Amino acid sequence: MQRQRAIIRTIGVATAVALAATACGPQKTESAGSSSAAPSSPTAGATPEASPTADNKPGEASPSASASASASPSASPSPSVKQIMANGDESEQVRELQARLKQLKLMTVAPTGFYGSKTTAAVKSFQSKNGLDATGGVDDKTWKKIQSSSKKPSADELRPPTTNEVAAPDPRCMTGRVMCISKESRTLAWMIDGKVVSTMDVRFGSENTPTREGVFNVGWKAKDWTSTIYHTPMPYAMFFSGGQAVHYSADFAARGYNGASHGCVNVRDKGKLSKLFDDVQVGDKVVVYW
Repeated sequence: MQRQRAIIRTIGVATAVALAATACGPQKTESAGSSSAAPSSPTAGATPEASPTADNKPGEASPSASASASASPSASPSPSVKQIMANGDESEQVRELQARLKQLKLMTVAPTGFYGSKTTAAVKSFQSKNGLDATGGVDDKTWKKIQSSSKKPSADELRPPTTNEVAAPDPRCMTGRVMCISKESRTLAWMIDGKVVSTMDVRFGSENTPTREGVFNVGWKAKDWTSTIYHTPMPYAMFFSGGQAVHYSADFAARGYNGASHGCVNVRDKGKLSKLFDDVQVGDKVVVYW
């Protein structure tokens, strides 16, 4: 009998080790805000976020060497000038700034609401072209000039429906309530009885930590979750395959496809994912396909 218990314990340890190698996964008991309780025996969790670069919270890939320079501490504006928005900020006002800079063809990416190196570089370029101090931060004078040089952004400009064109749904997505996730188009379509309700861009795991394909179900949800392995947030996490989950990624919002996850499905539009999180129920289907 004692030998049998020892064998069971050995199998349990081996299973835990295998789960710990999973790309993303549930962590220790989460803070208040989870929509469902975590499993009593947590498995290893992970988030896809890469280590922040010099100007990142969490980070963007600098579009050029000049952008990196503009984000360095030496390029910070004088403390005597009051900044309305600056590197590291995240707000709806930053989203409006980015939409206006895109109108002026100084930014090409969709607004994210996060002020990183790309926004810093675009602001600095605008300031240089308009005879302003090229600090890369937005003071009152710069903001008024940007506003007068552009128009108030529309809802679609602030939050484009999707950057990527949605793929034709997999046949397995055509019945019931489904998060239909295409690796080819890098999109997630929330579908109910064959009808697309909403869509959003996603990214996946790297070659070494791939996102699993197949048909799954949402096992549990956590509105506020932090990886205990990578110590990075996983807001609006919906776990569907062991430790892999659909969740918001600030790194994806900032760096786009320059990064990858450890197996989770990253979403960069926090507003859309927040609504999806409220709509999705435990037990709903998840289809990940090429």
